[in-house]
Amino acid sequence: MESLVSPPFLKTYAGRRVFITGHTGFKGSWLSLWLHTLGAEVVGFSLPPATPPNLHETLGGKVFADEIFGDIREMQAVNAAVAAARPDFVFHLAAQPLVRLSFAQPVETFEVNVMGTVHLLEALRTAGQRCPVIIVTSDKCYENRGWEWGYREHDPLGGHDVYSMSKAATELVAQSWRRSFFQTDARLGPLATVRAGNVIGGGDYAADRIVPDCVRALLAGRPIGLRSPHATRPWQHVLDCLSGYLWLGAKLAGPTPEARLADAFNFGPDARSNQPVAALVHEFLQHWPGEWRDESRADAPHEASFLHLSTDRAAQWLGWYPTWDFATAVRETARWYHARHVTGADMAAFSRAQIAAFTAAAAARGLTWAKPS
Repeated sequence: MESLVSPPFLKTYAGRRVFITGHTGFKGSWLSLWLHTLGAEVVGFSLPPATPPNLHETLGGKVFADEIFGDIREMQAVNAAVAAARPDFVFHLAAQPLVRLSFAQPVETFEVNVMGTVHLLEALRTAGQRCPVIIVTSDKCYENRGWEWGYREHDPLGGHDVYSMSKAATELVAQSWRRSFFQTDARLGPLATVRAGNVIGGGDYAADRIVPDCVRALLAGRPIGLRSPHATRPWQHVLDCLSGYLWLGAKLAGPTPEARLADAFNFGPDARSNQPVAALVHEFLQHWPGEWRDESRADAPHEASFLHLSTDRAAQWLGWYPTWDFATAVRETARWYHARHVTGADMAAFSRAQIAAFTAAAAARGLTWAKPS
């Protein structure tokens, strides 16, 4: 396994304490598992998993050096968790991640996504914790103007719905804390934000997301209902965006990190992965046969019909490029769910094997972060 993982990753994370908020979520669980394979001491802070089933329960008991169950909205709990963790790295993923839920729970969405970020940054600031901090937001932080080209990191932030607005506000919070405190206080480390597209992969069971909807329908033996079959999204496997987060963290922790890297970064797929929802489902059904039907409604809550990211900054400043194309990302996603729910595989081992396969594919492409030792 070690020969498939990049030397920079091994050098950076092995034996280091990594604090992850939202570690029980979809992306947080994958990030925790990957960091554990790199030899990190992973400390998680989160509410218990939001759904049964979930990815966190498949990881096994050895992934975390410590798990702290608490609410990011409670300042005292965040202060205590940061003090106990004494992190060398921080990845902030705790969030209310659903657009449609933000219409039903706007205040909670704002409290979790915006004030939760304030609480974490204040805890790090008051503790004088010198370490790289990566704040995870979303591609939906941009003011969506229906452009056919990808949004760039300096394009205007905004949002039609509360979820999107909360992610734009989170970006502004991070920017203000960076400029006011993290860049001026020698006790603190670099602070960056990362934005990804529509992330897919095994272990997501959230409501109102197309891949979990596919899995639930297929397991129940019924057609998959599509609310927005013609909406185009930048589909990306979870390991692709996480490789960007980890590589950025490694670069920020280098002996002479570039000051410009403490900024915002897009980590999205290539342009060919911008596909309609119906195309994603069609590809998924190639690996797990079934049917789908159009359930779009004129009175449905607003969701953007077209949105994708420019990753030029990540390519030019970090040498980062996506690894798995659209077909591979969908295939590996379908394989994960089928292995868990149909064949009953050991999912901790299966997930580690997917990380190894992904890293090998990146190394075969000659990507800087994945060059084998």
